Amino acid sequence: MEAEIIAVGTELLLGDILNTNAQFLARQLADLGVSVRYQHVVGDNAARLEDLVRTAKARSELLVFSGGLGPTADDLTKETVARRYHDALRFDQEEMDKITAFFAKSGRTTPANNEKQAMVPVRGKKLPNRNGTAPGVWFEDEGRYAVLLPGPPHELIPLWNEQALPLLQPLCQGTLHSLTLKVTGPGESHLEETVGHLFRSANPTAAIYAKTGECHIRITAKAATAAEAEAMCRAKAQQFYHILGECVYGENEDTLESVTVAALRRARLTLTTAESCTGGLVARRITDVPGASEVFGFGFVTYANQAKEQLLGVPGEVLAAHGAVSPQTAAWMAAGARRAAGADLALALTGLAGPGGGTPEKPVGLVYLAAAFRDRLYIRKLGLGGRGRETVRLRASQTALDLARRLTLGLPLPDDTQIVAADRLAEEMR
Repeated sequence: MEAEIIAVGTELLLGDILNTNAQFLARQLADLGVSVRYQHVVGDNAARLEDLVRTAKARSELLVFSGGLGPTADDLTKETVARRYHDALRFDQEEMDKITAFFAKSGRTTPANNEKQAMVPVRGKKLPNRNGTAPGVWFEDEGRYAVLLPGPPHELIPLWNEQALPLLQPLCQGTLHSLTLKVTGPGESHLEETVGHLFRSANPTAAIYAKTGECHIRITAKAATAAEAEAMCRAKAQQFYHILGECVYGENEDTLESVTVAALRRARLTLTTAESCTGGLVARRITDVPGASEVFGFGFVTYANQAKEQLLGVPGEVLAAHGAVSPQTAAWMAAGARRAAGADLALALTGLAGPGGGTPEKPVGLVYLAAAFRDRLYIRKLGLGGRGRETVRLRASQTALDLARRLTLGLPLPDDTQIVAADRLAEEMR
């Protein structure tokens, strides 16, 4: 079965409201094995809506609507769709009584225009709404189906689960299951070269989605049962794991920070941060994870050289000789933060996020990352220029978290990682 999702409401077109209903419905339809071919947003205009319904109905078996079921003159979804599905509307006293009782609970009288919401299909079905005054609607016309749902998510979601889903399940054959692998390190083009052959399959399918600092590989399988589809996705995922190994840091809802915090917790290690160009972004991402207080006590934002000296103990002569943006300064920052916080692992970042301040020797996007862990210092030079200030900061924080993950789990480090014995810091890094 192929479907289209149609969200009705001028407020959506203007960007006043985020269309979260479309995301919910798309995922629900995928779980039913229904292929969503199009998503639309149309304003409160009967002519445009009718034109869209005419086109969509001709090419798709199922149309799912959200919004436009209210009591006002511009709520036209029900009347418009009824015409295209060769149905009519009738007044339903039972629904009117529910609407009247709804208003009476708060001591209000029922506005006359709410009678419009008590109009239900003659041939189709009404879908009772226990959370609002607008019932949902089910239309059917020669093997074509339409489900009309109210716009507010607190009404739409339970009505979908309780009323629409039982009607759709008998019509759907098979189910879809999806699994997303989260990959950090190799970029989209490198992944295509490395695992491109794994994308050339019809079922399960796999596709790359590039994100800032990472890529997602979404695997989707269709089968007769949910268990079969899930097993197919897992088998396909193992092929990616076999090639990409530790570059796959998690799945589905995992984030790099949540995986890193979990690894630190399991290893009973603590973390601190010393940040210059990222301005506390790494610390913020860590503390966004529930339970991060078990592994993170505090960090340092040392934007000025004076702060690097006073809080982290970076020698003034190191800053004078090499500058704030240098591997030497990054190493001293990491070592100083670990010592000051009494943490097991410290991450330090110093660089040029831009847009100004770069030189030919130290261009915008140059960032040095250092980690102090046990008796070693780990230093990386990152070239992140040409992407904008926020992107440089985000990519730098992403690389820092990945380094913490790898050190905590004992995973291989990138080839460009410089390793220095902590007790030889002054000798080797001056």
